[in-house]
Amino acid sequence: MLFGQLVIGPPGSGKSTYCKHMAELFKKVGRKTAVINLDPGNPVCDDAAVDITELITVEDAMKHVNLGPNGGLIYCMEYLSSNFDWLSDKLKKLQDSYILIDCPGQVELYTHHTAVRSVVNRLCDSARLTAVHLVDSHACSDPGKFVACALTSLSAMLHTALPHINVLSKVDDMARYSEHIPFGLDYYSEVL
Repeated sequence: MLFGQLVIGPPGSGKSTYCKHMAELFKKVGRKTAVINLDPGNPVCDDAAVDITELITVEDAMKHVNLGPNGGLIYCMEYLSSNFDWLSDKLKKLQDSYILIDCPGQVELYTHHTAVRSVVNRLCDSARLTAVHLVDSHACSDPGKFVACALTSLSAMLHTALPHINVLSKVDDMARYSEHIPFGLDYYSEVL
């Protein structure tokens, strides 16, 4: 039985950085960890034990199926869903590792589309996962943005049907725009 995290969130929220540093932390405490890159638009994932770009890339989908970037990404997730055995075979080799699944950042994959939900459901047959939803702390500088992020997190939680935790990322950057933040950090971390 595998255990791990499904790391989701909007583009630029720090998912790949989170996975990289969590893997480093686990390595330091002696826990065997594997990063799984499920972002077909992120071909630069040197430390990934499993990389979807070996199966399909967004560029391939755009070129061969004549789609735009978002359509290409959705196609890639559908392709992964219909070729799930590829992922399952790769994961069987990692049975003694804690897995960190770095997912694409397009929000509609977790709120509106069924391909990722299908992949997650099939992963849960052999793994115990928690969704870690990253929210860029810059959203705290605009109440409308923050509410939108909170609602997106809720929608993703309902859509993935996994135990779910929201993480306010890039908190170290908050000093740059702190004059625009109406409440303290505790408020935002409690609301999320």
